[in-house]
Amino acid sequence: MKLTELREKIDAVDRTLVRLLNERADVTLAIGKIKQKKGLSVYVPSREKEIYETLKNYNKGPLDHKALKNIYREIMSSSLNLEKKISVAYLGPELTFTNFAALEKFGRSVSYAPCRSITDVFGEVESRRSDYGVVPIENSIEGAVNHTLDMFVNSDLKICAEAYLPISHNLLGTRADLRQIKYVYSKPEVFGQCRLWLETNLPHVELMETSSTAQAALVVSKKKDSACIASLLAKDRYGLKALAKGIEDSPHNVTRFLVIAASMARPTKRDKTSVMFSLKDRVGALHDILVPFKNHRINLTKIESRPSRLRAWKYYFFVDLEGHVEDACVKSTLKELGRRAAYLKILGSYPANG
Repeated sequence: MKLTELREKIDAVDRTLVRLLNERADVTLAIGKIKQKKGLSVYVPSREKEIYETLKNYNKGPLDHKALKNIYREIMSSSLNLEKKISVAYLGPELTFTNFAALEKFGRSVSYAPCRSITDVFGEVESRRSDYGVVPIENSIEGAVNHTLDMFVNSDLKICAEAYLPISHNLLGTRADLRQIKYVYSKPEVFGQCRLWLETNLPHVELMETSSTAQAALVVSKKKDSACIASLLAKDRYGLKALAKGIEDSPHNVTRFLVIAASMARPTKRDKTSVMFSLKDRVGALHDILVPFKNHRINLTKIESRPSRLRAWKYYFFVDLEGHVEDACVKSTLKELGRRAAYLKILGSYPANG
């Protein structure tokens, strides 16, 4: 076929796509009305996961699954916006990795509220100024984000979804000569993830801490003797040069993020549950509290401890386990755990990512 004929064919397909997308939008509006009458949440992580899995089964190419998911993320984002004008709070400012994680979950059609701290993200959702919040919880190199863990102690918010984001760090600046750099700006966690590269390539620079990688890029855009570690999108936004790309010490640098809301998600075929508990003051307490997980064959995917702020040398334990609180075996395990623990709190059940 000639190029003009192929383009006419594309135009015909596009006309069909637009018609079908608007048909889908009409169905979305009808679903939104039902949800509103029943007081149901607009964002349903279990349904989101179901759609992505179904699309994967439908897809025969040549589009790969990732490309198709990216397309449908924006379709579903516009659908969310049709059902209700929702707001998503995240640890800002723009162009932070938490911003990218929020876009990964909710797309570009919803409203976003960048926050100065993790505390502010929780506050936005607790006050209902935002419907959902996105916060970092752990990094594959640096470990847990303790501020997020601590917020769950007093908050009634629930985890309703998770997202994993590969992290790539880049050295950006206004000048290309590394010998002219005296200061490097970024977050403390980022310095930790690029420690070996910095020691090898810029051993004499002074590391300057900022609240975010985006803030670091803004600062460096006005300086000639400085560089920052930030994303390539920050490079474009602030007119910087990429002095070195992919400077993270590990190629497997991934950060996990949580979506927090007033309620947890419905069960899917593959879920996680997060809980926190404290121990009774007696010998063997930690061993005894782990026994129910073994007896009910519940796999633990994460365990962290944090000191209690109420009493010295007392700790809270944070555990991620496979399954949903509505699963019979998980329900039995948590019931037994509640009898053995001094304190038990369910932080949420949600679809396992991936």
